[in-house]
Amino acid sequence: MSRNVETVRDPVRALAACRERIDAVDLRILDLLNERTSIVEEIGRIKRGSKMAIYEPKREDAVFRNVIEHNSGPLPSEAVKRVFERIVDEMRRVQKELIESGDGV
Repeated sequence: MSRNVETVRDPVRALAACRERIDAVDLRILDLLNERTSIVEEIGRIKRGSKMAIYEPKREDAVFRNVIEHNSGPLPSEAVKRVFERIVDEMRRVQKELIESGDGV
């Protein structure tokens, strides 16, 4: 039975199935965010050892350009950029805390 037919016949069940799929996707996103954070921590240690700045606007612009250029939708590019702006903000905070704390030397 196709999902559209199931939605019409039993919308509560169809909604529950969609939510289960979203929960699974959320966990994959979480894993990827944690993987990204581990890499950002490594970058923070490199920057700390080299006395490099945390904020690199050109690099951030390159990140935004990369994800927007590879976005095939349906999420609009403006929304993709906003999501990644938030991710980059959090990653910058992780680096700042790592550098200030001296952890991971």
